[in-house]
Amino acid sequence: MTDESIPTSGTGSVTPSQPTVIHEGLPTQLPDIDPEETQEWLGSFDSMIESGGRERARYVMLRLLERAREMNVGVPALRSTDYINTIPPEREPWFPGDEDTERRIRAFIRWNAAVMVSSANRKGLEVGGHIATYQSSASLYEVGFNHFFRGKDHPGGGDQVYIQGHASPGIYARAFLEGRLTEEQLFRFRQEVQHGPHAGLSSYPHPRLMPDFWEFPTVSMGLTGLNSIYQARFNRYLDNRGIKDTSQQRVWAFLGDGEMAEPESLGAIRIAAREELDNLVWVVNCNLQQLDGPVTGNGKIIQELEANFRGAGWNVIKVIWGREWDQLLAQDVDGVLVNKMNTTPDGQFQTYSVETGEYIRENFFGTDPRLRKMVEEMSDEQIRKLPRGGHDYRKVYAAFDAATKHVGQPTVILAHTIKGWTIDALEGRNATHQMKKLTMADLKKFRDRLYLPISDKELEETYARTGAAPFFNPGPDSPEIQYMQERRAQLGGSVPRRVLRSKPLTLPGDDVYQDLKQGSGKNKIATTMATVRLLRDWMKDPEIGKRIVPIAPDEYRTFGMDSMFPSAKVYNPGGQQYESVDRKLLLSYKEATNGQMLHEGISEAGALASATAAGSAYSTHGEPMIPFYIFYSMFGFQRTGDSIWAMADQLARGFLVGATAGRTTLTGEGLQHADGHSPLLAASNPAVVHYDPAFAYEISHIMRSGLERMYGSSEEHPHGENVIFYLTVYNEPVAQPAEPEGVDVEGILRGIHQVSVAEGEGPRVRLLASGVGFPWIDEAARLLKEEWGVQADTWSVTSWNELARDAIATEQWSLNHPGETPRTPFVTERLSGSNGPVIAVSDYMRAVPLQIARWVPDDYRVLGADGFGFADTRPAARRFFQIDAQSVVVQALQALADAGEIDPALVEKAFATYRIDDPTATAGIKQEGGDA
Repeated sequence: MTDESIPTSGTGSVTPSQPTVIHEGLPTQLPDIDPEETQEWLGSFDSMIESGGRERARYVMLRLLERAREMNVGVPALRSTDYINTIPPEREPWFPGDEDTERRIRAFIRWNAAVMVSSANRKGLEVGGHIATYQSSASLYEVGFNHFFRGKDHPGGGDQVYIQGHASPGIYARAFLEGRLTEEQLFRFRQEVQHGPHAGLSSYPHPRLMPDFWEFPTVSMGLTGLNSIYQARFNRYLDNRGIKDTSQQRVWAFLGDGEMAEPESLGAIRIAAREELDNLVWVVNCNLQQLDGPVTGNGKIIQELEANFRGAGWNVIKVIWGREWDQLLAQDVDGVLVNKMNTTPDGQFQTYSVETGEYIRENFFGTDPRLRKMVEEMSDEQIRKLPRGGHDYRKVYAAFDAATKHVGQPTVILAHTIKGWTIDALEGRNATHQMKKLTMADLKKFRDRLYLPISDKELEETYARTGAAPFFNPGPDSPEIQYMQERRAQLGGSVPRRVLRSKPLTLPGDDVYQDLKQGSGKNKIATTMATVRLLRDWMKDPEIGKRIVPIAPDEYRTFGMDSMFPSAKVYNPGGQQYESVDRKLLLSYKEATNGQMLHEGISEAGALASATAAGSAYSTHGEPMIPFYIFYSMFGFQRTGDSIWAMADQLARGFLVGATAGRTTLTGEGLQHADGHSPLLAASNPAVVHYDPAFAYEISHIMRSGLERMYGSSEEHPHGENVIFYLTVYNEPVAQPAEPEGVDVEGILRGIHQVSVAEGEGPRVRLLASGVGFPWIDEAARLLKEEWGVQADTWSVTSWNELARDAIATEQWSLNHPGETPRTPFVTERLSGSNGPVIAVSDYMRAVPLQIARWVPDDYRVLGADGFGFADTRPAARRFFQIDAQSVVVQALQALADAGEIDPALVEKAFATYRIDDPTATAGIKQEGGDA
């Protein structure tokens, strides 16, 4: 024990300062103010059992619990079972494999996984890695690989397997034995660039980095659970809609008990139970340890998780003890052993994992004569080796077998393991997660424990030559490798493996886009409505219509999509088993088993997980699906940015639509609904293509481009491009002009196009705006001309982000081509044909348009909505942030005055006239269009 441990008595037993009751895994520390009375109650209960039997005792306990509720004494319901295996020995199925051969295979993989990480931390390299996680979960994975995980070539379509991120070395090690990876690649673990493309291996499961190998990114802790649930649900969605038969496909997700502390891990488990996702199995590797110490030292994480999952409606299978415990438990006629298991906290079990058999005999079995008698004929070494269930192949197999046969509920398997199992230097230690390198002595002990035929000489020579131990492969003709290959062939090929089998889609032609290009005439239409209108037309298309997956987190009505309810219907695997309250209305709410719309409730995280599953269906299922996820823009990238990164890593595609965008458009909602920065967050994700269109005709070109880039075929991207289109659209009605003849389509798609050219004499300025800001510069141009004699050209910036990316890429090209004529950024090229100061404005903070400042060829002034949002009218908010038309006028005049083209007194006059520093000046201005 360490110095920080609780003091022990002379026998080494822990003596906590306060008696602890562990209930459903959680320690409840209450003062025992009258120990004698407590003993009297316990004695009375014992007497009742002796005299009246267990049934009588159970009845009285239930009555006491009932009375406790009547008297407002908080006693929780019992949702956990004893700390023993869920499946008793007599119910374990026959094991169909060769356990000895599979044990040898595990030994080979364990060794190669550990050597790979250790070699990656040789002197002069030291790129990190994790040894201990896979060692604790090797049996869990190998049972799956040899008997359950179905590959892509399986007649049923294959399973989706989410690998725990820190366990990746073991998966690489298995792929090496299968012949999928080379020894050189293992030696280049975490070295992805310096040896050339695909010569090394990524640290974790990253499909974007290894697109033929990994299928699901899982190292963003917590997202594995969330995404696997929605993947299983989307599988059912595809089946129920008749797009693909997924009835034989299963989703497996491997998680850690420490990872379950992430809110996302448990946040959607009720969804899985509610939709009866019996195609989903979670395997939680309960090694009781997180990065720095026990997951819950005073409690019992397995019991806690069991209570959570049972309460949420899951089938729970616990794999706690290995087969050597079966005989001891069979002797436990008094329940004393089970009680000891129930009441021993996790922190103490971790101590047992590193202590001697003598210590375990004294501290675990020695506390009761009946326990001591159970093990009196066992040696200390036998006691020390009593295994945890997650390391017993047959116990794990029984759990997996039961999970695949369970109907009507998702299943979670809680497997008790030891972190760093089989590596003496790492086993069960608090620092094991950070231990990344094995010494020569460690390696020799590890080799001996695995019974590997590697001589000291070979070990020492290889270590001296390379700084690492040798990898081990018995050869393709060995019985172990032959066995591995045969098992994978029977199950449908190697896992993990990502394949592209989808066929290009026939995309809509010009006709579907004509409506938006005609403008709105005398009516005013918000860009949100224009976007939704095009979506509806897409959904009518005979080729892509059924492949569109509308997704919203309880906001379809907000965005004017309730008209889709009667026709597309909301997906519900149980159909609609009630009469809708609005059933007599034309646009009544309708659910159906084959419904097309995914209504996620108030869960942006769930909606993004659905978008990810839909957007990657082209690879996971060979069926291209087109997610169209629409949401309050403030609650997209800000709330679920990590999920969008994972979506990009998974090479998913689709449309993310941030509606009610901007800092001043959602006027009544206040601070947390005012998006002034999502374009910046979008710019940080290399896969996200952001547009902020001002006009409906721009939307037609942008959405068409997105469809063609992601779901079409080109010479550079024959299977489509792995990008995600993010559009920010607005709820503010504005006049939508018809598409001008000869419109600059290239400019729209690359980020900027000129809308108007001023005619007349006098000083000139150029006004740039995006999205809802364009009417401000349109009005500013009128004011400048009519009241100040200044001519203003106007430009619509459809994407500040894409302009900046193009400019950065241009500079990088020039850097890499010295001696050649430097290239010119697109924004520089477009603005070079005119003159005058450039004034930019948007409904976002200044940093958004400032992205292009370096490449604007003249004086560049930026207005933006920096700061927190608030509730008021749009005119008041825009005057407060100084981004309205009048503010643009004053800024333009100031730029001309600074250039010496006008009298500075004009600036003072304009400032006094417009009162741009005084939001009260807008008190009488009416706004058009309601709130969200």
